[in-house]
Amino acid sequence: MNRIQDYALIGDCHSSALVGKDGSIDWCCFPRFDSPSLLGRVLDEKKGGFFQICPASNYRVERKYKKDTNILETTFLCESGIVVLEDCMPVEPMDSTRPSRVQSYGSILRKATCIEGKVELKVILQPAFEYGSFVPRFRSTSDRTVEIAGGADALWVTSSHPLNANHENVSATAALEENETLIIDMEWSSSIEERKPEHHPSLADLEGRLADTQAFWKKWISGCRYSGPYEEPIKRSALALKAMIYSPSGAVVAAPTTSLPEQIGGERNWDYRYTWIRDSTLTLISMMILGFKAEADAFRHWLRRTSAGRPQDLQIMYGIDGRRSLPEQELSHLAGHRSSRPVRIGNGAVKQLQLDAYGSLLQAVHLYARLGGEVSPTNWIYLRGLAEIVTERWELPDQGIWEIRDRPRHFIHSKLLCWVALDRALKIAESHGFEGPLDKWKQHRDAIRNYLMDDAQKKGWFSQHTESEEADASSLLVPAMGFLPPTDPLVLGTIQQVRDNLENKGLVYRYRGSDGLRGEEGGFLLCSFWLLDALIHARKLKESRALLERLIQLENDCGLYAEEAIPDTGEALGNFPQAFTHMALVTSCTHWTAALEDRLPNGKQAYDFAEFAMRSIQERN
Repeated sequence: MNRIQDYALIGDCHSSALVGKDGSIDWCCFPRFDSPSLLGRVLDEKKGGFFQICPASNYRVERKYKKDTNILETTFLCESGIVVLEDCMPVEPMDSTRPSRVQSYGSILRKATCIEGKVELKVILQPAFEYGSFVPRFRSTSDRTVEIAGGADALWVTSSHPLNANHENVSATAALEENETLIIDMEWSSSIEERKPEHHPSLADLEGRLADTQAFWKKWISGCRYSGPYEEPIKRSALALKAMIYSPSGAVVAAPTTSLPEQIGGERNWDYRYTWIRDSTLTLISMMILGFKAEADAFRHWLRRTSAGRPQDLQIMYGIDGRRSLPEQELSHLAGHRSSRPVRIGNGAVKQLQLDAYGSLLQAVHLYARLGGEVSPTNWIYLRGLAEIVTERWELPDQGIWEIRDRPRHFIHSKLLCWVALDRALKIAESHGFEGPLDKWKQHRDAIRNYLMDDAQKKGWFSQHTESEEADASSLLVPAMGFLPPTDPLVLGTIQQVRDNLENKGLVYRYRGSDGLRGEEGGFLLCSFWLLDALIHARKLKESRALLERLIQLENDCGLYAEEAIPDTGEALGNFPQAFTHMALVTSCTHWTAALEDRLPNGKQAYDFAEFAMRSIQERN
């Protein structure tokens, strides 16, 4: 079975797929990110389903994305010759009037070209519908087209070479000589649709779709405003993040997968194919830093529709279509990735109280406005309501940013983001001339500040929660949110506590205390980038450089990151690719570039790291 880091992502901003180094697509959900999987071998080697194209003989592999695109190139090097396999999920040309909207075909397009010698390829398409719960029906509709149908789904396969269909898969062989190609397209539809061979796309159509897809991604990434020493990893992260935005609504998935384990063989396996307010706002902030305002506009519209109603009904997460109910269940028929069980779909954290959601949202709106985005009086009514809720709830314990499945606690990060919520609400009101109980908000903002400072001054640093002497990586955000200067003794004390208690070979664990679950987890890459940011802004540049180089080395051969990694080996853990990690890479590389150019602010003053990064790129351009 492929390891997590052996995969690369292809996507069309509606759904996505994971392609292994062996040319096998082992994860794919159609028509949306959160649809039941049709290919799911990543979660069960026998039952999951896959779509593989590879040489029939022994081979070596080299992989990369075509420059500035999400088209994957896998090069198979055989004794007899060399074949390049291009994989993508095709999209239509960009609509310049609606740049955030992406029109897809709901398909996977695969093109293999022999560039040297002669290579025999084998093709096996063996889907298993509804998370591997049953095998669909296969029916040849011509010698080069096949219908696969079952339940609510159908797949229409078109090939340049003859296809063989039996009761469990579709197969083909192709002996390619130099400059010869094999093209196969797998397109999804509802099972009630009927399609004749003449309704399948022609080979010329498929070549055109591939060209359009390449042009789309190149045009989109050309809007990236960053230039500097980390242009390639930043662009790759931006392309990955764009692929994780559900275009019809503008919602951002935390990751396009479910149940890839945080510990091999463990139970910490979660479904990330949904939209967390926290994750989405941080992702959109990184996109705004790079100049992609259209994506922020789209998310704003999604949030306006999703949060319609009372501010007190804001959830921490939603389905990508705005659904509020995401019931969690276990798929007991699946063995899990490398025997990591249970496999879960849905997410039981949806109804948790996580007080940081309000601050995350108001921070994003504040930065959106600083970028020139509109905040209307109607928007303000809702935002004002959120600030009022914070004044009522900030003294409550909650489940916190890490969504602990244990008793609620008074987490420092949650209180910090309540302070952020009121601080940014005040800034929005003052900059736009909006009315509200500003004096009341200031009083509560000051009360939260005093609460946090009293606890930190007793300990000499910011811990996980008020009853704790344990470190938590989320406390590294104290300077990032502009609460204290990055060189304040309490901040420096927090950095040292995190390094002493949570860091291992450059990777940072979220925390080390009990959270109600069995097992361990890897170093959390987002937290490692938070430490990097704190070090950069504290002017610890030698340490910053070493940590950044370590983190860059953890990307896989295609420039992608999972949620976590094992410190000793660098092996990827958790859902993949992870929006959090790529978002953090973007912001950290932006901060480091400013440090290299001696453009960091005075570390003795408090400032918002994200706002600085956004302004920094604007000034460079």
